[in-house]
Amino acid sequence: MKSRKRNYFPAPALALLVLAAVISGCRAAGSLGIGLSTALPSAEECDTPDPDVPAAPEICTVPGLHPPGGDAPGQSSEEDGTKLFIPMVEAPEVTPPGTPAGALPAVTQSATPAPSSLPPTPEGPDYDPVTFAVFGDYGRAGGPEADVAALVKSRGPDIILTTGDNNYPAGLASTIDENVGQYYHEYIYPYQGGYGEGARENRFFPTLGNHDWDTGGVKPYLDYFTLPGNERYYDFVWGPVHFFAIDSDSREPDGVSAGSIQAEWLRDGLAAAEEPWKVVYMHHPAYTSGRRGNVAWMQWPFAEWGADVVMAGHDHVYERLEIGGITYITTGLGGFGPYNFGDPIPGSQVRYQSDYGALFVTATEDAMTFEFVTRAGEVVDAFTISGP
Repeated sequence: MKSRKRNYFPAPALALLVLAAVISGCRAAGSLGIGLSTALPSAEECDTPDPDVPAAPEICTVPGLHPPGGDAPGQSSEEDGTKLFIPMVEAPEVTPPGTPAGALPAVTQSATPAPSSLPPTPEGPDYDPVTFAVFGDYGRAGGPEADVAALVKSRGPDIILTTGDNNYPAGLASTIDENVGQYYHEYIYPYQGGYGEGARENRFFPTLGNHDWDTGGVKPYLDYFTLPGNERYYDFVWGPVHFFAIDSDSREPDGVSAGSIQAEWLRDGLAAAEEPWKVVYMHHPAYTSGRRGNVAWMQWPFAEWGADVVMAGHDHVYERLEIGGITYITTGLGGFGPYNFGDPIPGSQVRYQSDYGALFVTATEDAMTFEFVTRAGEVVDAFTISGP
């Protein structure tokens, strides 16, 4: 968030500048033919006309001097226009050592003027808005995936996130380009598949699902995508959002418990992140009303660690929940077989599983706006999370 600039004017500097202005004004008056010297006049001099100067308003600049008649400083008791008193701010008396009592010290002008303000308060970084699409359980080539891909590309998001199961049925190298690159190669960098040109920078950020692990490892996935970190779990920043991609599968070498190496990495990363928004996404949902049920090992203290939103797939539904002070979303309608719901769990706000679709998010410094849209263009859910 930006801070307003505040300028401060030190009181001693104000007094010096006023006195300098007085002296400058007196010199200017002298150049106009008004009988003034650069020294401060006494009270008596203010009432003594100069015979060599034509009648003109007389300028008195004695700090705190009251004009004849006892009026307040800066006012004139004369009505004939012959006297003019310049309003002045009274400066505190400062008597240097050795100055006789009652004498006014000489005023000298420094070659280096006093600073007029403190340095401005530093501003925070400016963030460009980011738009992103989120979907999962999509990687099976066919009509539903093609429809969702067309919807996504029609919206033109800056980046795409997936909530896993990118490559059905078993995460094989022989199927990954057909299941992923065929529909999303424009977002992948470097793209080495056979369906057209790739992106100039990577804009496709998947997470691992259980079907991506079913090949006996995740080598086809790691070979196909170029991602940050160890590529199984990683983080990156785009606009005002710090994204954290988690591997929620139980076969993850660094563990999936709240005390695992992976969880400690997330906790530390969330604590260090300075961006306005922190988004965590993965495959297995910590909370869901879907038929698979809650995944207990992923019920990490996300809110306590600083996450704003947690997104997942695995259940082929759309659901929004409010639990523990933050939003949890399941978005698993990317293209393969919708599931039915069980009984709604506490905190469930919106549930949908009638058609395929994707979640679209726009994030600015101040808010994140979410819409779940079906492949037919129906907006099923729309909401906004505002910043503090």
